[in-house]
Amino acid sequence: MASEKVITCCEALIEKNLTLSFVESASAGKMCYEFSTVFNSGRILIGGMVCYHVSMKEDLLQIPWGTIEKYTAESAVVTELMAQNFHRYSKSDICVALTGLTTPGGSESSSKPIGTIFIHIILPKKEIAKRYEFKGTPENIVDQAIDTVANLIMKEI
Repeated sequence: MASEKVITCCEALIEKNLTLSFVESASAGKMCYEFSTVFNSGRILIGGMVCYHVSMKEDLLQIPWGTIEKYTAESAVVTELMAQNFHRYSKSDICVALTGLTTPGGSESSSKPIGTIFIHIILPKKEIAKRYEFKGTPENIVDQAIDTVANLIMKEI
């Protein structure tokens, strides 16, 4: 079930007649799912894409070859490109991209530990890029990231 923050965000989007799409990596579709469970979500939710593997990011989202090798799949640069490239096709007012590290085995390091999440949001008149370090289980990290996205959208609309 969606958190209160997600519900409040959806209600505000419905009130303002704004649409929303998601392109997700670390959250693996959970963010789109959470927003879809809110009453009348069909009025705002355009849809989403899960691009977990590098090949999906390069092949479907057209992240230039070498970019992920240079910056890693879990980076601000890749998250921004995911948002921008998906937004071209999603035709939504707001597009949210999310990447990050919820489990070991990615590009984690002392400067980018497990729990690091990158969010890039395209809004009608601006873009927001944020980096966070959350604590907890993989599910807790994703849930915190989803609530953070809802808060960021709420601040802007």
